[in-house]
Amino acid sequence: MKINSTIKTTFKAFFFVAILGFNAACNSEDPTLENEEELITDVTLKFTEVDEAGVALASTFEVTAIDSEGLEVGGSPTIGTINLTAGTRYLVEIELFNSIENEDITEEIVEEDDEHQFYFLGSAFVDTPILTYVYDDADGNGNPIGLRGFIRVAEAPIVNNAMFRLVLRHDLNKAFNGANNPNFVDFVNAGGETDLDIMFPVFVN
Repeated sequence: MKINSTIKTTFKAFFFVAILGFNAACNSEDPTLENEEELITDVTLKFTEVDEAGVALASTFEVTAIDSEGLEVGGSPTIGTINLTAGTRYLVEIELFNSIENEDITEEIVEEDDEHQFYFLGSAFVDTPILTYVYDDADGNGNPIGLRGFIRVAEAPIVNNAMFRLVLRHDLNKAFNGANNPNFVDFVNAGGETDLDIMFPVFVN
């Protein structure tokens, strides 16, 4: 009986240790869940007045949107006002940054350009628009991105103030019907996720 008791005790101890080792091994191999959406804390819009050939006519000015917690998750963004001149054409370049991780999100978009696209919406661009936008960049498949483009301000806008809504979509189907339209209000139908969706006030002089 003593021998049997010892064997049973040893077996139980071995079994317990084996279970702990198995659990540890499984936990170490569990895949880490990844967040597909980019964390963006800083957005910079760079405006340069240009002629029809794209030649700069004035110095570049910048308008920013900043939230130290992330523009899609924070609650206190600082957003600048876009001041434009009627009848003027502008080159618009977009820069994005994640100050929490010290990451240049612009570079990531360039590297994954086939997975990202900006849309230009809000009352400034749809219904009775005071601005029109044309993409001036494309991914390797010839589909638009939106890090660079041209905006034209109406000669005599009906209103001189509106909202400039900037949306960045990730992992969308760029071949979806209408997805290449920068003012595609039904962008969610093309699939993907939203990395950024913010509003800038626009004032036209």
